Amino acid sequence: MNPEQMPDNPYLLLTPGPLSTTRTVKAAMYLDWCTWDSDYNAIVQQIREDLVCLAGEDETFTSVLMQGSGTFCVEATLTTAVPPDGKLLVVANGAYGRRIAEIARCQGINHECIDGDECASPDLDRIEATLQSDAAITHVAVVHCETTTGMLNPVEEIGRIVKAAEKCFIVDAMSSFGGVPMDMEAMGADYLISSANKCIQGVPGFGFIIARRSVLEGTRGQARSLSLDLYDQWRTMEDHGGKWRFTSPTHVVRAFSQALGELKAEGGIKARHARYTENHRILVEGMQRIGFQPLLPVQWQSPIITAFLYPRSVDWQFQSFYEGLKSRGFVIYPGKVTDRETFRVGNIGDVHAKDMHRLIDAVGDTVHFMARQ
Repeated sequence: MNPEQMPDNPYLLLTPGPLSTTRTVKAAMYLDWCTWDSDYNAIVQQIREDLVCLAGEDETFTSVLMQGSGTFCVEATLTTAVPPDGKLLVVANGAYGRRIAEIARCQGINHECIDGDECASPDLDRIEATLQSDAAITHVAVVHCETTTGMLNPVEEIGRIVKAAEKCFIVDAMSSFGGVPMDMEAMGADYLISSANKCIQGVPGFGFIIARRSVLEGTRGQARSLSLDLYDQWRTMEDHGGKWRFTSPTHVVRAFSQALGELKAEGGIKARHARYTENHRILVEGMQRIGFQPLLPVQWQSPIITAFLYPRSVDWQFQSFYEGLKSRGFVIYPGKVTDRETFRVGNIGDVHAKDMHRLIDAVGDTVHFMARQ
């Protein structure tokens, strides 16, 4: 199908993923591919190379793709990387950091969780003290962009602490990789995890892990799962030119390849970050003019997704606000903070400044309509 002949979406997704994609990314899924064919496997290999380049172009790193959602990739990494006699320290300040701890609990991984305030940056002194006092800890995991709030956590500072303690560092960059410049070596990261349907602007169906090759090579036989064995998945892709162990999401992979090409054409991560940052600026300034206040102080806020506090009006209802915006062509996210009433608006995907200006107009119209009811 010609991309221009595709129907328009009824609304723009202003969410942290799945997100609004270009017509050309969607059109890439119209062709079928054979998982054994060299043409398809060559696409997989190119994707793997491109991902390593986006993470800092360091030849000591490699990448592996894994079927399923981003959480599948987090679980694959934890259950492969942490050995039976290892211990994981989870640095959490939101729902997705706590999900890492929940995976560890379900899988019987020895772990400790520094569970901080959702509206505060992680306590670096506490992390350092914990690592100094507990020699059993072998691995540390943290979320880069905590989409509970939109918090951008200081992964480079945490990484320096982790590396000084000679521990393995796992970074969940699900909502930030591809949209925020980052260098794995500079972060001290041994594993970086993300998903196809986030800032690279593909569609859901698989995620990926970029790993320090020497560290990943040392995990052979450690996995607690057959299908989520990160080492075996990587080894198969390495030895068989991009082949997956089990049925791969071929259409999604081809769409992701198209999305990577569009990221490059846009000017790479630096240019995409600039677009997202401008989207965020328009959003926050416009929402504040209407009377909404961001949850986080500006120094901790990512350009990925922004949490806003409910207005003080006792008559304000999120569901009415949500439906009003949806009828005007925009879908936003409910809040996830445990002790504050919030909603969230994403800036990522095929979303541009003109869309954010249209959103602000729609918010103003919706609020005005709700006030008259």
